[in-house]
Amino acid sequence: MELSGNDWGGEDTGGSPDVPPQRAHLVVIGNGMAGCRAVEELLARDPARYRVTIFGAEPHVNYNRIMLSPVLAGEKTFEDIILNGQDWYRDNAIELVAGDPVVSIDRQARRVVSASGRAVDYDRLLIATGSDPFIIPVPGHMLDGVISFRDMADVDRMLAAADAGGDAVVIGGGLLGLEAAHGLTLRGMKVTVLHIMPTLMERQLDEAAGWLLKTALEARGQTILTGADTAEIVGESHVEGVRLKDGTLIPASLVVMAVGIRPNVRLAREAGLAIGRGIHVDDHMVTSDPAVLAVGECVEHQSIVYGLVAPLWDMCRALADGLVEQHSGYRGSVTSTKLKVAGLDVFSAGDFSGGDGAEDIVLRDAARGIYKRVVVKNDRIVGAVLYGDTADGGWYFDLLKRQEDIANLRDVLIFGQAFASGGGQADPKAAVAALSDTAEICGCNGVSKGQVVSCIAKGARSLDAVRAGCKASASCGSCTGLVESLLALTLGDQVEAGAKTMCKCTSFGHDDVRREIVAQGMRSIPEVMQKLHWSTPDGCSSCRPALNYYLLCALPGDYVDDQQSRFVNERMHANIQKDGTYSVVPRMWGGITSPRELRAIADVVEKFDAPMVKVTGGQRLDIFGIRKEDLPAVWADLNAAGMVSGHAYGKSLRTVKTCVGSEWCRFGTQDSTGLGIKIERMTWGSWMPHKFKIAVSGCPRNCAEATIKDFGVVCVDSGYELSVGGNGGMKVRATDFLCKVATEAEAMHHCAAFVQLYREEARYLERTAPWIERVGIAYIRERIAEDVEGRDALAARFLFSQSFSQDDPWSERVADDARQHAHMAEFRPEGAMA
Repeated sequence: MELSGNDWGGEDTGGSPDVPPQRAHLVVIGNGMAGCRAVEELLARDPARYRVTIFGAEPHVNYNRIMLSPVLAGEKTFEDIILNGQDWYRDNAIELVAGDPVVSIDRQARRVVSASGRAVDYDRLLIATGSDPFIIPVPGHMLDGVISFRDMADVDRMLAAADAGGDAVVIGGGLLGLEAAHGLTLRGMKVTVLHIMPTLMERQLDEAAGWLLKTALEARGQTILTGADTAEIVGESHVEGVRLKDGTLIPASLVVMAVGIRPNVRLAREAGLAIGRGIHVDDHMVTSDPAVLAVGECVEHQSIVYGLVAPLWDMCRALADGLVEQHSGYRGSVTSTKLKVAGLDVFSAGDFSGGDGAEDIVLRDAARGIYKRVVVKNDRIVGAVLYGDTADGGWYFDLLKRQEDIANLRDVLIFGQAFASGGGQADPKAAVAALSDTAEICGCNGVSKGQVVSCIAKGARSLDAVRAGCKASASCGSCTGLVESLLALTLGDQVEAGAKTMCKCTSFGHDDVRREIVAQGMRSIPEVMQKLHWSTPDGCSSCRPALNYYLLCALPGDYVDDQQSRFVNERMHANIQKDGTYSVVPRMWGGITSPRELRAIADVVEKFDAPMVKVTGGQRLDIFGIRKEDLPAVWADLNAAGMVSGHAYGKSLRTVKTCVGSEWCRFGTQDSTGLGIKIERMTWGSWMPHKFKIAVSGCPRNCAEATIKDFGVVCVDSGYELSVGGNGGMKVRATDFLCKVATEAEAMHHCAAFVQLYREEARYLERTAPWIERVGIAYIRERIAEDVEGRDALAARFLFSQSFSQDDPWSERVADDARQHAHMAEFRPEGAMA
């Protein structure tokens, strides 16, 4: 499965990216956190140095494995934990081969071969195969229902088991085991945790903190058995229970093994590389073969194998330096663990075992469930354990790494940095100010205080902007307080609370970008990115379509629509289906058709062997099963019959639904069909922030469902009632009443003004319903119903922009722009145009 290509719409085009052949080829085995972080670091230093191919065993883009627990618990979705989306690979000309793991390395030929038989040559090879879960080889460990907790496939299996109901046993009381137990408990399963040691998370917690954690988890409904030694897993073909060595039988339909991990060194061993517990690497992450590097949990550096994230970031920086010939070198890592276990804050660092010459400084607050222990030796911190309140973990860890003399802080050390830095008074700003620039703020993403401050200096004005700029606080969120303190310290009252950035490429929000495009007279996507300091060279599939729309809306007639910045459905004038074929929807004005149009559709269905034709909810015919290569010919045949694109797939006008109205219906008060056709001809082809639907009902019986459309008209005896902001779908919203008008011309004029206000002020991909809920219906009424001059100006701008409306070359206008707008002039109220 290849996720490469240059298609902004997100279509998988396959093949290798178009890159200069003279660049050295770097092949990466492993699409996980370490492999992709190494590539990120390399791109930050010299994006043109290497051509990159990444092989991944999983059929996914790169995601944050640390955040699998929130996905299991239902707090996040897979999309929320993606670190590098498909756009990242495409934007950086990286070829991703997903779901096709490398199975062999030929070091002499410098070639790797994947499971599918694909052979790829390399100049430099990076092995980032991570680690494998350890499965205890007790009787029954191969039964159906025994799983590990290591990747999304494991999460999917646990979710399926939870949906089926029953009891679960988690073997292992470390971090992963407790997170699995927490998630399964939230999913409704009865969970028992078995841990062979007397203390939970014994590598991170001392006995006191472990007891507090056990007590809290039991209070949440879990059964925790420490000192529990598994004898066998019971069952015939599927898990039925777990038996302990003391004879206890615990019923279960699911067993999660979370007893540890070990480096995945199979490929390296078979390739003849030097192996210990992990792949041997030097300070530059080079293996025993100078052409092969390794990084992450699969490596062994100076006899140490690391299973935490922070050392991986240090390794990746050293590796990237070496690839661009800077050779900084990796010297090993002092590790800390700051995390949430089932929503409970835990931190540990260094050696908390005590011993000769060590002294403990302890604070216990039983009422608040807080425990702090700092281990000091020779006036230096050598270890720390925090439970319940981990805010000072980063400070203690910074003092530990720098081996700071804490003699002068000895009396106040346990009360935390804010107290110590404030001279005996709690002062959070003074506390964060006292951290060194190298102090780690975000352990999940390896971000220091200096990097956060630099991100703020480059324009980040909110927590979301910092997350987008340097990833601090973008994963587990435990460092959010520190990031917010740095924002407050650096910006004061200029911090933008809740401001949302367009995407990870910029610290600007949608409204800021639209304002700056107009204010600075920017006229192209590259100009916007340059002047607004985009952090990526060409943007991504989130910001490019938005920028293309904002420029198109601001500069009608002057800006040339960038087709490659459109979603694939808009470019193809067809809606891609799950089998890779397309559906085609020609426009039927107001739902009216003719024998000629029906014959043209029937001929297309037969000629191109379309398997299905369906009447849509928008009163049109949808032709399914058209192959991509046939789309130009399909549209040529439909154009010949006078039919144009229905934009059933675009961020634009979709349909204008009508009833038969007064011409045929005995209840009809006005010609709803005729008015609907006129409105559709006026508005079709206009690009908008999102899809836009209109309906005209001929009487208050509302057969066209006008009150759940973006713009609705209900005809009454005395005129036309206009309403806005409705939609169907997952969350049905009825329209808000806008105003009542007396004539067709006024109804069309108000429609044009409303559409233009929406086009100019809504954010890209924001439907009219959330836009109106955000700005308020009173504001819309003021701009459209009450401000006559403003309404006229909006309508004039809309009609002006329509005179330059561009369409795909596969479909042609029914008439040229001049004739079309001459036709619209018949329905324009006197004085509408300035």
